[in-house]
Amino acid sequence: MSRALLAGGVVAAFLAGCSGGEEERDGRPVLLPTTERGGTSSGETSTGPDEPSPAPLRPERPGAGRSLGLEVVASGFDSPVHAAVAPGEPGRLYVVEQAGRVRVLAGSRIDDEPFLDLTAEVTSEGNEQGLLSIAFHPRFQANSRFYVNFTDRRGDTRVDEFRVRAGRPNRVRRLLHVGQPYANHNGGQLAFGPDGLLYVGMGDGGSGGDPGDRAQDLSSPLGKLLRLDVDDRGAGWEPIAYGLRNPWRFSFDRLTGDLWIGDVGQNEVEEIDVLPARRVGELTNFGWDVYEGTRVHEDKEPTPGGRLVGPVSEYGHDLGCSVTGGFVYRGRDVHGRAGGRFFYGDYCSGRIWSLARWQGETTGRGHSFRVPELTSFAEDADGELLLLSRDGAIYRLARRG
Repeated sequence: MSRALLAGGVVAAFLAGCSGGEEERDGRPVLLPTTERGGTSSGETSTGPDEPSPAPLRPERPGAGRSLGLEVVASGFDSPVHAAVAPGEPGRLYVVEQAGRVRVLAGSRIDDEPFLDLTAEVTSEGNEQGLLSIAFHPRFQANSRFYVNFTDRRGDTRVDEFRVRAGRPNRVRRLLHVGQPYANHNGGQLAFGPDGLLYVGMGDGGSGGDPGDRAQDLSSPLGKLLRLDVDDRGAGWEPIAYGLRNPWRFSFDRLTGDLWIGDVGQNEVEEIDVLPARRVGELTNFGWDVYEGTRVHEDKEPTPGGRLVGPVSEYGHDLGCSVTGGFVYRGRDVHGRAGGRFFYGDYCSGRIWSLARWQGETTGRGHSFRVPELTSFAEDADGELLLLSRDGAIYRLARRG
């Protein structure tokens, strides 16, 4: 079977599983010493989870997680769920509002007129539907092209290309149309990788427990991470990963090219997955719905064909209910305290954690600040870390004291 899916015509949470409590244990996720499950490749199927038992967090120096805080950048947005900077426009942040608008934050001021308004085309009735992300072409200054991911009036996933002409966005073409069987687990992230290709995260199609077994079905675009060469009109979408439940937010480390994914769990476990840069493009199976994190979810064999990989970190629903993936911090403002750490959090509890990987080991820490209804992270042009709240505020990671 070809790994390529038809370009522009594949027809087929971030709040998912919000049933866990917020009562605190030690406030720390579990870190795993390896990402390998004893995986599959070339049709070889593993017989079970071979990964070591979860390892506790390695000790951090006292107060290490308390030297950072947040400062408010702006407020007044309507359910912001994503933000991005266009290449060549360092002073402007494009903020995606779930109902269908993209607003521009210029410095500390929100432009009165939206940059893009798709409210007439978008459904956001479900709490996981709507206008979900925006990505600018790496050569945006030359070609004025950008891309948006949204659920249309039928509830299906669309990825459309736009081009700015005379200061106004104009639709160029539809790149992807995926029929959604349910209103949840829509994924929604768009991002260009270091390879210049456009990546999109697709949830498993929704409901609970992946009733259609779509995440492990290599013929379905659902439960996959897909990529496309947008500069090649004849190219098709290529799946590079499967076995994902709802990869609401993922990002590439701007220094190393490693790919970090926050995959929303079912009833028990939220997980963070990592693909080293050298592995991006190799077909990888993250295990859902055979596994939820490191736990067996369904008694069956994973679909052969891809290398089977487990998470580098997971946490239970006593600490939250829906993971929001973030970024590896590569800015300068708080580099000594946060440099090289992957920051992520939870939508329900607002908790923020960060991970560091060194020579195959992962260490982590919890931070004392929280963001209510944490929908997304973003980077500004300098790599400084931004955090978005559904209540309308945007925060910046900053020094404390």
